[in-house]
Amino acid sequence: MPWVFNEPLVTLTHEDTVARSKQLWEAEDLGGMTEDNNRLPVPVVVLVLLTVATAFLTTIPLWGQRPTAAIYADYIKAMDTPEIQSIQETQGDDAAMKRIVEINKDSPFKAQQGRHPVSMNDLRVIKPQIEEIMKLPDVDLKDYTVVGPEVKIANFEGNYRPNGKRERQQPWWDKGYTIDLFYLTMFFLGVTITVKRLPPYHWQPRHHDSDPRHGDRRHNV
Repeated sequence: MPWVFNEPLVTLTHEDTVARSKQLWEAEDLGGMTEDNNRLPVPVVVLVLLTVATAFLTTIPLWGQRPTAAIYADYIKAMDTPEIQSIQETQGDDAAMKRIVEINKDSPFKAQQGRHPVSMNDLRVIKPQIEEIMKLPDVDLKDYTVVGPEVKIANFEGNYRPNGKRERQQPWWDKGYTIDLFYLTMFFLGVTITVKRLPPYHWQPRHHDSDPRHGDRRHNV
């Protein structure tokens, strides 16, 4: 069964094989059951693709990343500035927190800060813990996770750094996601190849002698 790629969206099969498939299709009654050679409706294909895309976009590990201490380091530094303290005294914590966010609007952690907002009271709780961690030599605050009122070393183990310490950062992509993409890709590829090995969808079989749509059957003997 040679493969033909000159019209991959029509058929992947040689003309002789297509002809034999047509003959078998019309000659086989399948116990009285018949099956037309109709294409899958385009809206159904779009719906399937939309469902798959939505499922992957909403479950990507990126959205499940936990907040790290690095996200709030600049927030904590801004807490002790005269500007923020003045706002706290005159306008309250909410206004001060809003100003802290504005000051850090160009932060490299802007996306994470948006997904994990905190209040001034939250910062007061984690501030002393993060400040203690920052005193450690060669520390990377991205290795520490903020879990409620506590700042803990992340329970992830990555590659070793040149200084001998191990990365403890949650990846935005994981092996399970790669496996899902692989098997889903192979599934759609397999289905597409299988369908394109059949006769083109614009050909319809004659199921019986009195079929008014197609006239006399050609191959049933």
